[in-house]
Amino acid sequence: MFTHALLRLPGENFAQGLTQAGEGAPDPELALEQHQRYCEALAACGLSLTVLPADPHHPDGCFVEDTALVTERGAIIMRPGAPSRRGEVDVIESALKGLFTSIPRIAAPGTVDAGDVCEADGHFLVGLSARTNEAGAEQLAAQLIDLGYRADIVDIRPYRGLLHLKTGISWLGDGRLLATEDLPNWSSLAAYEIIRVPEPERYAANALRINDHVLVAAGYPETRAAIESLGFPVIPLDVSEFRKLDGGLSCLSLRW
Repeated sequence: MFTHALLRLPGENFAQGLTQAGEGAPDPELALEQHQRYCEALAACGLSLTVLPADPHHPDGCFVEDTALVTERGAIIMRPGAPSRRGEVDVIESALKGLFTSIPRIAAPGTVDAGDVCEADGHFLVGLSARTNEAGAEQLAAQLIDLGYRADIVDIRPYRGLLHLKTGISWLGDGRLLATEDLPNWSSLAAYEIIRVPEPERYAANALRINDHVLVAAGYPETRAAIESLGFPVIPLDVSEFRKLDGGLSCLSLRW
């Protein structure tokens, strides 16, 4: 059960963020409205929110998930793969201090975006990607094992449609993972039931299980119906402006 979430507002400079999506420039005002709806959905699921102000120096700063990994046993500060994002981590580390006795960091030459990390009930999948390298993935896996978790490293670099691992996979709970059709049946996934997202709806693979509900990007009816058929109440959210900067639902918060 999640009880808390940490978020950061998108700023006036939001449209200057990194993107490979090719879907045009986002509207910062609409992004702020969509972020508010996202906050309201988390609160409705029972979470207490800490919302940090926008960072005028880091237009991608609202995508806080990439900066840290927070678990019930400890937190780890990431070293983002994009050099322009590395300055985002200090504020996040400060916000997490006091909650954990020590917070280790990924060290150079390692890089990890936590969007490449998917937890499945104490089993962590760490994706090698354009943003997460071998040195960073190995550091993170060792730190997670030290915390008493299982960790497996998987390689998503052959799959060009995936910026991050969680672009294509999400934990639904109850032994189930939501995944795009192109993700292989890695041996590390053998214990799970895989719910496949149809190719035209691949953006919806980045869903977010929050306690008894699942947050899903609005506009993907087949994926929503598949999740509802499993008995989960679904909260659809319009995140069109975040999609334009390669972001999804999980990217916008740290949850614990």
